[in-house]
Amino acid sequence: MEISFADCYEAVRIRNPAFDGCFFTGVTSTGIFCRPVCPAVTPKPENCRFFPSAAAALEAGFRPCLRCRPESAPHSPAWNGVRTTVSRALGLIDQGALDEGNVESLAERLGVGSRHLRRLFSRHVGASPMQVARTRRLLTAKRLITDTDRPMSDIAFASGFSSVRQFNHTFSSVYGRNPSAFRRAGGEIQ
Repeated sequence: MEISFADCYEAVRIRNPAFDGCFFTGVTSTGIFCRPVCPAVTPKPENCRFFPSAAAALEAGFRPCLRCRPESAPHSPAWNGVRTTVSRALGLIDQGALDEGNVESLAERLGVGSRHLRRLFSRHVGASPMQVARTRRLLTAKRLITDTDRPMSDIAFASGFSSVRQFNHTFSSVYGRNPSAFRRAGGEIQ
């Protein structure tokens, strides 16, 4: 997609997030290149050169900004890597990785640190890996309670809970009634 100089400069001037990752601004007076959303002072138009990629700006002799970190712009390898890591983690959680293991072992499987994984989940999912696993277990249990006649102990273990006691406590704290009462009420939540 070809973007005019005027449109690029306007996006930089107003820090338009819609253009983040679409182009990069090389500032000739500083030798630095930035993302359109960079919080630095807007450069004069005569000092701007626009590039379609961070690699093109680097090739032209500009160095990356330390404030906006253009290497982590949307659709960059770093950005895609974060998305891939979170997607892989969610897939592993859906497969039960946290039913038996912990966040540290999940992070190790993904090749990242556990603190970093927690930060990624906080930023991109809005919940911790354990909260995601707990929600998955609860939703699976709720579906099994309403859609099957299986005994509660079977549902607890099939949903990924480590004990019936943990299942009852977690279910009651979220839904306001124990699993048996929930089933008797026909899956209705008050």
